[in-house]
Amino acid sequence: MAKKVVATLKTGKGKEFSKVITMTKSPRTGAYSFKEQIVPNDNVKDAIAGKL
Repeated sequence: MAKKVVATLKTGKGKEFSKVITMTKSPRTGAYSFKEQIVPNDNVKDAIAGKL
């Protein structure tokens, strides 16, 4: 599915969005998990900071 999203973002209005992948560490197990979001280019810094 990720390939479809990336391909869609390269055309038309998709250039106004970015895919943000954040990594968090579980306090209980110590394992890392990844969260993917598609956000407008204006909100990338907020998404990385965890505000979205």
